[in-house]
Amino acid sequence: MVTPAVKHTIVKKRTAKFKRHQSDRFARVGESWRKPKGIDGPVRRRFKGQIPMPKIGYGSAKKTRHLLPNGFLKFTVSNVKELELLLMHNRTYAAEVAHNVSSKKRVEILERAAQLNVKVINAGARLRSQE
Repeated sequence: MVTPAVKHTIVKKRTAKFKRHQSDRFARVGESWRKPKGIDGPVRRRFKGQIPMPKIGYGSAKKTRHLLPNGFLKFTVSNVKELELLLMHNRTYAAEVAHNVSSKKRVEILERAAQLNVKVINAGARLRSQE
């Protein structure tokens, strides 16, 4: 079992999603964030009591940015050759097999990952026992 070299506690400044202004009032306005651009918009002008806008201060700490809850950073792998890159970094990065890799190639990647002692995040995907 591979463990991360350093386990940092991940602190999120904000976990709630930023909702688009007036998305609760109109069905035609989706919830995904869009910056208000109107000349009189109270959200754009940051009036008290309005919904918050995303800004740089909400960003994650540099040490824990892109860190998975298990302490590894994600590295997408499409073939065995790309997996070899993680040979020296198996305590920092965990491999994730790309979505478009066939089950036959997945088996090869998982076998090589076990030899290199590399953690594979989605190891159980598209695997069936042979009957």
